[in-house]
Amino acid sequence: MDITLTDNSFLAILQLTSPALPVGAYSYSEGLETLVEQNTITNQQTLQDWLASQLSYGAIRIEAAVMLRAYKSAKIGDLAALTHWNHWLSAARETTELRNASWQMGRSLMQLLGKLQPEIMPIVNAVGNPSNYAIAFGIAAAHWQINIQAAVLGYLHSWASNLITAGVKLIPLGQTTGQQLLLDLQPLLNIAAVEILALEDDELACCTWGLSLASMQHETQYTRLFRS
Repeated sequence: MDITLTDNSFLAILQLTSPALPVGAYSYSEGLETLVEQNTITNQQTLQDWLASQLSYGAIRIEAAVMLRAYKSAKIGDLAALTHWNHWLSAARETTELRNASWQMGRSLMQLLGKLQPEIMPIVNAVGNPSNYAIAFGIAAAHWQINIQAAVLGYLHSWASNLITAGVKLIPLGQTTGQQLLLDLQPLLNIAAVEILALEDDELACCTWGLSLASMQHETQYTRLFRS
């Protein structure tokens, strides 16, 4: 994928995908905690296989695709389209935990954007509450004039980094192992980004029954470190 970034847009995507961004992503494992508890994911290889399957046909592809549509809608000021995709993504969430995670992170990012860039408030108010994280991310990326390919790749990379960090804590794995995992996933992140950029609206689909079951079971799991 050929990406050209100005200095400002490069710094903007770094800020938007930073683990230090106060949106609460660190508190969610997206069902990973259940899978570790059940000994389905027990080591580096099984965690890598799970992440690879999600990037190949999982819900993260839909999230990134909707983020892309939010980006394009925000660029041209199409508030009706932003609202439509926000409602669409809320309806597509498989479980209460996954929906609440998306809403909480979206709300946090929207509030942050309103404080950092007050001029963005008309768009924030038009989308309303609850707002999904992918929608808020797309609005931020468009407002900060981040390259569209970089926005998709950054969204996927941020997701992978967060789940690898969760896996490092839960399994547990060493920090070096976590970084090796992230490095090994780079080719698949690039492939997924290219495919997502080419998706038409009627091609938005995923196969995530494993994630759905893990998430539902997590809601009643006896001990939990994460909120999903």
